Amino acid sequence: MTFNVTRLLDVDAERRPAVADELRALAARSGALRRVVAPTDERSRNGGDLLVHLRFADESGWRAVESEFDAVAGRPGVTRVTGVTYRGEPVRRPTPGTVYRTLLLRVAPDTPPQTVARFEDELRAMPRYVDTILSWQLSRVESTVGPTAWTHVFEQEFTDADGLMGPYLMHPIHWAVVDRWFDPECTDVIVRDRVAHSFCAVDDPVLS
Repeated sequence: MTFNVTRLLDVDAERRPAVADELRALAARSGALRRVVAPTDERSRNGGDLLVHLRFADESGWRAVESEFDAVAGRPGVTRVTGVTYRGEPVRRPTPGTVYRTLLLRVAPDTPPQTVARFEDELRAMPRYVDTILSWQLSRVESTVGPTAWTHVFEQEFTDADGLMGPYLMHPIHWAVVDRWFDPECTDVIVRDRVAHSFCAVDDPVLS
């Protein structure tokens, strides 16, 4: 399985281009198999101003460049960093998407393992019903950066932003099945913290 790193950065507007350029230069020479450094779509929720995603063949690739990325994340103007590391292999379809989306979430720590397994199975089922999802990966988190102890990362490549905001978020599999795990008014709720829903346009494959 590949080793994955995601960082969501809140950055003051005047500093954002310089921080993005520095992160792109680091990503380009990091040896990552796949990389994204891009401004997030304004419809993201708790998703930062810049989305950074790196996929390495193994953990050593990240450890070799981690301190450089941390140094940029500590620059003046960077006001918050949310992040995770995790392992996994995407379920790929041959057509690449034009939008990459990551969802960071935290399952309550007292959730029974069998309930977590049902929740994960329902997330994995979503791409069977939503044809605008072109590739995807569901992973358990190994380590976190920031105040929230994230437990899962659900990533997708979508046909486009409309395919995310419309057919995905509005599909019955989403609002009638999966949403009950997130809804505080539902007895099945297990995700009680705010999620980080972040997406951006991409020119190159991330998961596909």
